[in-house]
Amino acid sequence: MDAGVSGTGPTYDGSMTDERPVEDQATAHTGGGRDEAINAMEQQLSHLWRRSRANAHQVARQVHPEIEPAAYGLLAALQRHQGLRLTDLSAEIGVGKPSVSRQVALLEQLGVVHKEADPQDGRAQAISLTEQGASQLAAAQAARRRIFHTLLEDWSVEELSTLAALLTKLNQSYKAHRD
Repeated sequence: MDAGVSGTGPTYDGSMTDERPVEDQATAHTGGGRDEAINAMEQQLSHLWRRSRANAHQVARQVHPEIEPAAYGLLAALQRHQGLRLTDLSAEIGVGKPSVSRQVALLEQLGVVHKEADPQDGRAQAISLTEQGASQLAAAQAARRRIFHTLLEDWSVEELSTLAALLTKLNQSYKAHRD
């Protein structure tokens, strides 16, 4: 194997990895068509998701040392919507209500979220960030943005904008498929 190519191999989730530089992967897949392009994209997303999970773990721990990585998405959703009912929170993050309910109970014990009667439906409860939770989440997000600034310092604004647009389109496709 070339010194610059680390090759492919199975990951812990059964997918294949391709550790070659992106330029080499693009060259390897340009003549192959849609299936090869989708395979290359899947491999890169697999890498990104693994790194993202590790990053979420670090960010969650910055919010509170006892928070699970999965709770970061839940906190971010509450921040985005400034509170949600359990059913809506579950739908927003794509996780079942029992799992979300357990996470919310832990987060409430840790003092980063609180529940109150939903003003639109007295039987339901609105879940929102506490002042402490909002502050700790904002600090963790600022730290993550600093990391992105460092990682992407040699990217042009056009490249960043293109990536953001393509990720938005991918997320919209996921949402349309789920709905």
